[in-house]
Order: sequence, then C-alpha cells, then structure tokens
Amino acid sequence: MPPRFGSWPLALRLARRELRTGLKGFRIFIACLAIGVAAIAAVGSVSSAMMAGLEGDARRLLGGDVDLRLVHRPASDEQRAWLQQSGRVSEVLAMRAMARRPDGEARTLVELKAVDGGYPLVGTVTLAPAAELGDALAERDGAYGAIAEESLATRLDLAVGDRLVVGDATLELRGILTGEPDRIVTFASFGPRLMVAAAALPATGLVQPGSLIRYHYRVALPPGTDAHAWLDDLGDRFPDAGWRTRALDSAAPGFDRFVDRTTLFLTLVGLTSLLVGGVGVAMAVKAYLDGKTETIATLKCLGAPSRLVFRTYLAVVLALAAVGTLIGLAVGATAPIGAAALAGPLLPFDLPVRLYPLPLAVAAAYGLLTALAFSLWPLGRAGQVQAAALFRAVVAPLAGRPAPAVMASTAGAVALLAALAVATAEDRGFAGWFVAGAFAAFALFLAAGRLVMAAARRAGRPRDPELRIALANLHRPGAPTPGVVLSLGLGLTVLIAVALIQSNLARQVAERLPNAAPAFFFIDIQPDQAARFRTIVDDMPAVTEVRTTPMVRGRIAAVKGADAEALTVDPDSAWALRGDRGLTYSADPPEGAEIVAGTWWPRDYAGPPLVSFDAGIAEDFGIGVGDSITLNVLGRPITAEIANLRRIDWSSMSMNFIFVFAPGTLEAAPHSIIATVRVSDPTAEAGVQRRVTDALPNVTAIRVKDAIEAADRILRAVSTAVRATAGVTLVAGVLVLAGAVAAGHARRVRDAVILKVLGATRGRILKAYALEYGILGLATAGVAAVIGSAAAFAVVTLVMRADFVLAPEVVAAVAAIATAITLALGFVGTWQALGQRPAPLLRNE
Repeated sequence: MPPRFGSWPLALRLARRELRTGLKGFRIFIACLAIGVAAIAAVGSVSSAMMAGLEGDARRLLGGDVDLRLVHRPASDEQRAWLQQSGRVSEVLAMRAMARRPDGEARTLVELKAVDGGYPLVGTVTLAPAAELGDALAERDGAYGAIAEESLATRLDLAVGDRLVVGDATLELRGILTGEPDRIVTFASFGPRLMVAAAALPATGLVQPGSLIRYHYRVALPPGTDAHAWLDDLGDRFPDAGWRTRALDSAAPGFDRFVDRTTLFLTLVGLTSLLVGGVGVAMAVKAYLDGKTETIATLKCLGAPSRLVFRTYLAVVLALAAVGTLIGLAVGATAPIGAAALAGPLLPFDLPVRLYPLPLAVAAAYGLLTALAFSLWPLGRAGQVQAAALFRAVVAPLAGRPAPAVMASTAGAVALLAALAVATAEDRGFAGWFVAGAFAAFALFLAAGRLVMAAARRAGRPRDPELRIALANLHRPGAPTPGVVLSLGLGLTVLIAVALIQSNLARQVAERLPNAAPAFFFIDIQPDQAARFRTIVDDMPAVTEVRTTPMVRGRIAAVKGADAEALTVDPDSAWALRGDRGLTYSADPPEGAEIVAGTWWPRDYAGPPLVSFDAGIAEDFGIGVGDSITLNVLGRPITAEIANLRRIDWSSMSMNFIFVFAPGTLEAAPHSIIATVRVSDPTAEAGVQRRVTDALPNVTAIRVKDAIEAADRILRAVSTAVRATAGVTLVAGVLVLAGAVAAGHARRVRDAVILKVLGATRGRILKAYALEYGILGLATAGVAAVIGSAAAFAVVTLVMRADFVLAPEVVAAVAAIATAITLALGFVGTWQALGQRPAPLLRNE
C-alpha cells in the first residue's frame, strides 16, 4: 500500500531526496548552530572537568577530611585533646607579615604559613633542591629554616642558604617551594608564600593578642567516618567555639563559586550567540524555502496537503540541525584537552580529560530547540500558503502567518528554550533576568530594524541615483534589514557595554582612587605600640594624615535570631556571611559617614550593645533599625541591636567597617590597631615603610598602590576575557550577515544585470551597494551604541554605584567595526554579482 499524502514515511522519503542535492543554502545555518552549541558544550565540559578535578583532589586541597578555622586565638587544650582522639591532626597558622633582607635594603609582604610536624596530612610538599620538609624547616646553627616561592627570593634577591628576617627572627632560606598540596591562590593573596616551622613562630614576635592570625586544624578521620555527623558532634560539644568548618564538599568554596559564576556567565554568552545564530537559522530556512517555491507549488498542485510540505522540510531542517549540533558537540567535547594544556599548570589540581555527557546533552538540547524555535515559523508559513501564491512568490515574497498550531509550537519551543536556560543555571534568578533581557533585546532590535526600514522609506527620492537605489534596497519587500540589525546589533551592543564599563572602572582606578586612597594600611599594631607608631609617622614631613582605629575579628552567627548558616540572602551580599569580618567600636560616627536610617548613639552611651550596619547589606539581609544581629567574637556570642544604617563608599579605600559598635562592648576583647597613612611624596613611601617596620617588626605594611595595580591588572585581564567571549556573539552576527548576503545573491545578480543593460557602470553599481551596506552598518552601530551605552550606564550607576562617563572613542571604534564588517561582506557579494554575464539571465527571463 503506497504511503498516504501527508504521512511521515512519504515526508521522510521526500526529505531524503532533498538532502541529496547537498548543503547549498544551509552552510550558514549549520555554522550558526555549530558555533553556539560548541560554545555551550565547551563551557559545560570545562566546568565539569574542573569540578571533577576539584572533587577528586578535595582531600589534598583541604589538607584532611575536615578543616576547622579560628581567628585571633588557638583552640583550647580541651578542644585539641578531643580532636586528637578523633584522628590525625595537623595545626597550621597563617598570617600576613613583612619579610626583609638582614641589611634592610629590600622588604616585601608575604603570606606566612607556620606548620607542625604532622603537616601535610595529605599530599607532599616539594622543594628545589629536593629535601624533606622537616629537615628544611628544622633549627640549625642557631636559625630555623624557611622555604619560599621563587617570587619571594627574586624580590629580596636571595639564594638558597641566605638569611632573611621576619619580625624579630632571622631565618635561613633552605629551599624554593615548588609544590604546596593545600594551597589555592585567590584574589585575596597579597604576597608570595613563606613557610616556617610552628616552633619558629614565637621567635618572630608576631603572635600578639589581637593579631590577625588564622589557626587551621586539619583532621584525618578514620575510614568510614561520616564527616558531617562528626562536625555536628563537634558543634554539640563546643557550641561557642566559633569554628569555621569545611568538609570535602567545600574544600575550595571560593574557587568553586568562581567556577560556578564563570560557567553561568560563559554559558549565557554561548546562549546569546546561539540566539543570534537563530536569526541566521530563520533567514537560512526562509531563503531555502524561497528557492523551493516552484517545487512546493508543484507539490500542492498535485494534491499534496500542507502537512506534507511542512513535515518534509521540517525533516530536512532537523537533519541539518543535527549535523550542526554534532559538529558543535565534537568541538565542545575536546575543550577539556585545550583547557588542560593551557590552564593545567595554573590549577591546583589535575584536570580530568574525558567526555562529560550531561553538558553535551544540555548543549544538544539548546541547539535543537533553537533550530525548532527559529525555523517553525517560516516552515509553517510556506506549508500554509496556496499554490497560486507560491507561484507568485517568485516575484512577490510570501507574507502572512502560519497556522495556529505552528504558532503555538513556536511559542512552546521558545518557552522550552527559556525554561532550559533557567533550569540548568546555578543562579536561576540571574538566568531568569537574562531570559527576560533576551526577550526585551529581541523586541527592541526588531523594532529598531523596522525603524531603519521606515526611515529609508520616508527619506524620499534623493537626486543621487545610487543613494536612491541603496535606500530602496533597505526597505524593499523581503529586505534582510531587521535580521541584520538584530543579529549584528546584539554582538556590537555587548562589546560596547563591556568596553564602556571597563573604561569607567579604569577611570576610577586611574583618576579617583590615587587621590582618595591612602599610601599604606598598617595592621597588627598592638595597643601599647599605638603611641610609638604615631610618634614615628608624625615625625616624617611627607606624612600628611594618619588615622587609627581598633579592630577585632568576628563572624555573623545569627540574624534576627535565625542561624546565619541557614540564611538565604542576595548573592551580592552573601560574602558577608562566609567569613570573619573586621569589627570596630567608636563613640563618634566615622568621618564622612552617611547615615540613611536611625541615629548615632550619644558619645557617653552606656547600655546594651548597639551596632551601626552597612545599609546595602542590611537591605539584602531584609533587616533594619531595631532588628538584632549576633556575632561570634573570639568564641563569645554578642547580640546587638541595629541602631543605624550607613551607606559605605567602598571605593574610597578608607577604613570602612560593616559593623561599628557603640562603646562598652568590644574594648575588653583582645584587639589590634590598624592605621592608614597618607604620604604627599610618592618617593618617600619606601622610607615610611622602612621606618615603621624596622621600629615595629610585628607590624605589617600593605602598600595600597600595589593592591590597586594588582586589581587593575585583574580588571584588565577579566575585561579582555569578557570581550573575547562576547566576540563569539559578534561572530554569530557576522555569520547571519553573510547569510543575508548569500540569500540575496540571486536578486543582486538580477539587479546588477538589469542595471548594466540600462547603462550603469560597474563603479556606479558598486557605489550603490556600498551606500546600502554603509548605511546599514552605521544604523546598526547607532542602535547598538544607544542600547549598549544605556546598559553600561545602568551597570555602572545602579550596580557599581559609581559615576558614569561616556567614552565616545569606544562608540566610534565599534561603529567603525560594524561599518567595516558590513561593507566587506557586502562588497564580496556585490563583486560576485557584477561578474555574472547578462545573456544567460536574460534568456531565462
């Protein structure tokens, strides 16, 4: 029995015959899908590889099965005894300190790490020259040993065997640290690593009450022990200890959060390029179907129903979408190989190179859904139109809408695509905003494309014939203007927004911060050293301002009585819950404080604990004046009432504290003094640092200029990476533009032949097309400039709360890029059209 008209077997047979003709007209279609799918698959595969590597090396990175951290103070004898009963224990002390040559000619800030004989519980420390860690750190010839990173030896011009001074202790450099099993470098790392024995630390004089020392207790539990149950037991035994605990599932919380955020951003960039490519998909399908109008009309005249036409070409589109998706998956699946080669040496763990099915499946779903969402409409419209109209489509483009079922299917595919973007994101709220923004951007750019067409239509009939032809081509029926403005404009918008944000941040760093920021932060000044410190700096003419304030560390334990560990807060303020925060106390408000709610306490206040809190974080926490907040300070819970909220300008680089307590609460706690020092002459900064650290060896100097320069380098690197990834979206837009040029090639050949027959020279035809593509490029750049600048303004002023300055050179550069791209592709298409001979075309007419 022969297959029925409209049945799937017949549709698949016809689709197979269509595919035999090759990929002509679908190369851009495949390329658009392949690029987007490859980007998403690559990001997902590399992210999965990183998380797998992190999970595989979690025990080594953590230093044991659990890590317990205390700040300012060590564990008590009772706590140590209980830990030692539980398994093997290693105690590690970490702090910042100043290391200098014995002659005092060179000094640098270091990340000091003091380890006991049990370190490391997991993994191995490697040195050059090779040596045992215990031997390298042991006391010999009256000096303890030290090992350091190569950068420290370079900064101080030291060789193995030379001496260096830390605090009051003279140490001997015994080796260069080439492998540290439990170190993950973060943006908070201010200097190179220097490792010493815990027994050497007392001689340095750095361990003082209130000194910012982090005590880590790593425990290797017996096999089969449930680490989380053990931590629960620990909390029950020592409820007020104030531990910050980590188990294997949070071995590197900062790193895995960074990976999650980066993965989310890059995935959305890939999805953006895929959506831009979707425009190319729609244009390619439309152009393909336009070339099949006579075939479709013939099928309809022979009695083929609309569903046969729809199913046949849907099968063609899905087959080719599968090809593009498979190419993208093949490229994305190899991304871990490249990541291991490029980033492997920088990572603290091995990157497993293998196939990761889940991210590949997600990328495939994105690709196929995008193909469906953008091809159903032109497919449905072609299948729905009557045969006579299809014959007329040779000279008059098809119009109208597809059947309601096809429209509903298109909406369903779009909804599934949006749901997939939200469901697979780590931060679903952010992904939801992205989806909403994508819908808004599409609507905005489509409207802008229509506006460009309307402006070209209403420009009248200029006297210049080439300009008249160019304007007519922009608004003629079937013109690709909206698609080009949408696809190319999205990529340009991202580039403009990123470049403007980066330029504004760079301006803040270059112009504002050096004027607002102090020269130094001095930390770990003991209360009995405060007067001497002031005497030293006040005696130096270059010092123009000195500010000191007491500081103790504490962490948020509860908010309005709710355990901080169980709180769900805005991601922008979640960092305040994750670690220890600096606390201070004052009778007077901080200089320049902007109190936005509540009132400051009297100078002679004596009563229950009151605290001044950061207004932005309070808003994200959902608390305000009158609410309570509990902090764990050195193992003691302190519950205070919020008396007022302050708006803090973190970019001022001043001594800003989230928490400022009223007098009478923290004075008795062991604390240190921190100070900021401003210096009028930059050449005198080294002398200020030397005078202070020579007289007070336990005091650490943090040079703000170095921190700003490091932040600027990170900012530039991140901005470059973001622009590079945003370039993927631009590439997709260029492909769509190339597809539009290819799709209109037949029309351009016909137009060029007619113009040549009517006497137009090759130069005048080129001028007409150059004007067309030049106007299109400038119009697209203009739309992108407005939208990109608005997006950058919103980010800088609302999110970063900084002043926004438009950088016209950035907008001009992007406008030049857009115009050059459109002119180049338009010239290629036009040159090919001009090479056609008139006779064959005219005979066919």
